[in-house]
Amino acid sequence: MQYRLGIDIGGTFTDFVAYDENDLALKGWKNLSTPADPVEGIMTGLRAFGAIDDIATIRLGTTVATNALLEGKGARVAYVSTRGFRDVPFIGRGNRKHHYDLAWVKPKPFVKRRDTYEVDERIGPSGEVLEALDEAGVREIAGRIRAGGGIEAIAVMLLHSYLSPGHERRIKEIFAEELPDIPVSISYEVLPKWKEHFRSSTTICDAFIKPVVKSRIGSMQERLRAEGVDAKLVIMRSNDGEMSAEAAADSPIQLAMSGPTGGVIAAKQTARLLGLNNLVTLDMGGTSTDVSTVVGGKEKFTTDFEIEWGRPIQVPMIDIRSIGAGGGSIARIDAGGMLVVGPESAGADPGPACYGKGGALPTVTDANVVLGRISAGNFLGGAMSLNAEAAHAAVAPIAEALGLPVEQAALAIVRIANNNMVGALHTVLTEQGLDPRDFVLVAFGGAGPPHVSDLMTDASIPRGLVPNFPGQFSAFGFTMADARVDRYRTVQLNSRFFDRDRARSSMRALIDECRADLAAQGHEKVEIMRSVEMRYLGQNYELEIPIEAEEFTDEEVSRVFDSFHEQHRARFGFRLDDHVELVNFLVTGIARTGEMTLPEIEASIAPCEPKTRRPVWFAGGWSDTPVYWRPDLRAGDRIAGPALVEEDASVTVLDPGKTLEVDKFGNLLIAA
Repeated sequence: MQYRLGIDIGGTFTDFVAYDENDLALKGWKNLSTPADPVEGIMTGLRAFGAIDDIATIRLGTTVATNALLEGKGARVAYVSTRGFRDVPFIGRGNRKHHYDLAWVKPKPFVKRRDTYEVDERIGPSGEVLEALDEAGVREIAGRIRAGGGIEAIAVMLLHSYLSPGHERRIKEIFAEELPDIPVSISYEVLPKWKEHFRSSTTICDAFIKPVVKSRIGSMQERLRAEGVDAKLVIMRSNDGEMSAEAAADSPIQLAMSGPTGGVIAAKQTARLLGLNNLVTLDMGGTSTDVSTVVGGKEKFTTDFEIEWGRPIQVPMIDIRSIGAGGGSIARIDAGGMLVVGPESAGADPGPACYGKGGALPTVTDANVVLGRISAGNFLGGAMSLNAEAAHAAVAPIAEALGLPVEQAALAIVRIANNNMVGALHTVLTEQGLDPRDFVLVAFGGAGPPHVSDLMTDASIPRGLVPNFPGQFSAFGFTMADARVDRYRTVQLNSRFFDRDRARSSMRALIDECRADLAAQGHEKVEIMRSVEMRYLGQNYELEIPIEAEEFTDEEVSRVFDSFHEQHRARFGFRLDDHVELVNFLVTGIARTGEMTLPEIEASIAPCEPKTRRPVWFAGGWSDTPVYWRPDLRAGDRIAGPALVEEDASVTVLDPGKTLEVDKFGNLLIAA
């Protein structure tokens, strides 16, 4: 077995990249997704690959958990809380999505109030047992659940259980005895941090999707075995690490943003190879666009995530922002006569009008076909033909409504889509205090490279990069992923009375948990990283500060507090010589499994020549544009815009005035 295979199931396409560990070769391909049966899209791609017996590992980014949460298609959940706290999921927070929208309705949690139960017990705010657990009451609740029928999963969240988990663990044991066929999620295992609403929401979401994810993963494993695939299957976490399929089924909330992480992993590795410190990634597929940053060679993580506004999920994940802007985004004229693009998408079925599968509404892909930027005869390297006439027919009503020629209407569609993406880029750059001029825009996804030049201009980003396999870049990133486990726990300490022994024991317990988790997945060599979330007294949000030393020496404690003051000043523009609180301890364990040596391409010995030419519409109108075939390019080749660089799964559009250079690994570097 010699291949490491990455698979990314998208809304429109399922992408594949195989890395040959023997000769270091890479192969990428894709096929249309099958929304009704995502596994069939995987099997179609595997059959096309052929060398199934030679696959050692399959690393899969899946939207099973994401879709179940977005669509609200999960299990019927029973919720068990400390007496007096059953309404925490329903009260939520006091903020509103739209301050002045009187018709706005708060989203409901994934549990009905009639399915909530209270148990007599109480843990104090310091972890002390104030009232013992009423085990007979727990068994009585189990009997009511069994008698009522219909409950498919159970979520348990007790007050202050993040400090003392004994009661939650005992409840889980009792339910395992009384209701052995119903999975149980307890907050200490899902999110052992304070703030009851976030903890209850995350635990309920985990329980809500657990039966769905377990069933889908089990079905996937059975289908793979039936096809003769004996490779090890691992699933991508939202934190850019891999986990075994069995671990994913037990902790499905870790898959909430499984799919988009691969592109950030690959971008980080690309930055390391090219000596680039700061990247902003743009993954534009058929349905959505995901953006993120790599700063100083490191991706940014967050626990401040909501799958839908009002439904927080606080597990560690790469900080990725998503918008409904993709190649399949539908253009329309709204009631005010304005052109709007997205978030509705034509998806894979029927897809854009040019796919010829029955779609008639104009999309961004149709607009790019009208502009000549996407070749109707060389889409997916010629594997799929597009209907240019259908694209023109779809855009024509937009042109008529705007009183513009079809080409100008198509350009307007592209510009509106670009503007939507610029807004997303601002959320991860300027809104975070980052200067776009310090970054390189890495554009991937099948629909990303056609827009990279425009976005560089619109977002004031001076340099762009189109990596290898842009249409399968997330799948490419999965082949480089490591096994990763994050552990976190609320441990309240402060700068005035720092309890060094408590800090040491808490950190050691988290380290031991990380090592044990990775060992259970077959990894013995583990790297450990530590950090702590801190804030000034009275603040409600924290900054994460890395801990460099293995022990809390006087020097390390002093350095941590100094680092917090400086990071606060850099982030918010001021610092205080005030009381500092330590709130949450975090430990990350990483087992390196994704090391790769990327092949270098041949150096250029003569100026590259275009494969063909065709008319392409830019801002100034039609231009006779050279078209290059990317596999023909060599390291050191330089191209001046306007130009197109086509490849199997995408096309890079180089605007007039910009230049492109090929690096030694085959990446396309673009400069204004």
